[in-house]
Amino acid sequence: MTQRLTGVSSSARQSTVRTANLGLVLRTVCAAEGPLSRADIAGLTGVTRATAARLADELVAGGLLDEVEREAPHGRGRPATPLVPGARFSALGLQADAGLLAARVLDLRGRVVAERVEHGDHRDSDPTATLAALGALATDVLTGLPDDHHLVGAGLALPGVVDAEAGVLLRAPNLGWSDLRAADLITPSLPAGLDLGLGNEADLAARTVAEEAPGRPGHHRDVVYLSGQIGIGGAVVLGGRVTGSSGWAGEVGHVCVDPAGPACSCGSTGCLELYAGRHALLRAAGLPLETPPGDLARLAAAGEPAAVAALDTGAWALGVALAGVVNVVGIPTVVLGGHLAELADLLRPALEQHLTDRVLSARWRRPRVVGVPGPPAAGASGAALQVLADVLADPARQLG
Repeated sequence: MTQRLTGVSSSARQSTVRTANLGLVLRTVCAAEGPLSRADIAGLTGVTRATAARLADELVAGGLLDEVEREAPHGRGRPATPLVPGARFSALGLQADAGLLAARVLDLRGRVVAERVEHGDHRDSDPTATLAALGALATDVLTGLPDDHHLVGAGLALPGVVDAEAGVLLRAPNLGWSDLRAADLITPSLPAGLDLGLGNEADLAARTVAEEAPGRPGHHRDVVYLSGQIGIGGAVVLGGRVTGSSGWAGEVGHVCVDPAGPACSCGSTGCLELYAGRHALLRAAGLPLETPPGDLARLAAAGEPAAVAALDTGAWALGVALAGVVNVVGIPTVVLGGHLAELADLLRPALEQHLTDRVLSARWRRPRVVGVPGPPAAGASGAALQVLADVLADPARQLG
């Protein structure tokens, strides 16, 4: 028996199809490694060339796609006009952490349009003052944007336990903040009507590993990701998607590696970040807390005893904590970000050996450790990527 849609007009169905197809075309262009022609889009999406051309033209007219210079012809006929993600649509990513404040604007091509990162010690700080300073950074960054730039939204990355749906930072031990509606303190600094979402810093930083740019898959599809700052956060990327429970999970830095160890600000003892956090490593090496991780790496590479001992202890603690995670989730690849990425070459041999000794499946799938160095405040980039993902899901909202 033939089924029919009831209560839905023909125009409504056409609008739904148009919305879905616009998203399909935009995501196809964004996922590509290079420019695509309208014919390329038709071939990749399965729509007709005429439909692909019409949808692409609509996205170009709205600024979500840009036409770029044609390549020199290699045969007969008029050369195709290549398409790339639009440069005028962007999102604001913000991050407040114990060691830095950051504001970064990314466009649909994944490029940094503008940014400000300020390092400082924000442990046990006043949230009102700290977030006001972050709001000032955001204002400074947005002031310099071109007039034709379209800001689609903003995201805020915070360390600790975050209820993203409710928009509440439940607890951030290193910042000393609890039960905070952080958006309420920053929104007055943002343009009127700009939505601000909240997320866990490690989850959002992991998104920069899962995605090279909005909608473009990264090289690492299944990993345990560690975000190294003063503290240590974690997230699991499975099939290119960050998994978890909206900021409730991933507190790897507060996994206990030694119950008899020193007290932690979270209320427990012997937590991972007391041995492998940035400040913990610098203290163990006898270095000032403002020392760049690269300096610690150079000292350890040169054989300086305190620096070598600090990294050995850090690798042991990481091995204990991560072995439990890998045994549970079954993903043998660990990606190190933040300060841990800068130390990855020195941490890797001992850390991989600790994991091999402790992970049950290591005999068949030897654990692998990868460092992914990048600009500071990866959580800010991830926050912007999350906002831009909404544009890729429903570009029709931006076109009107």
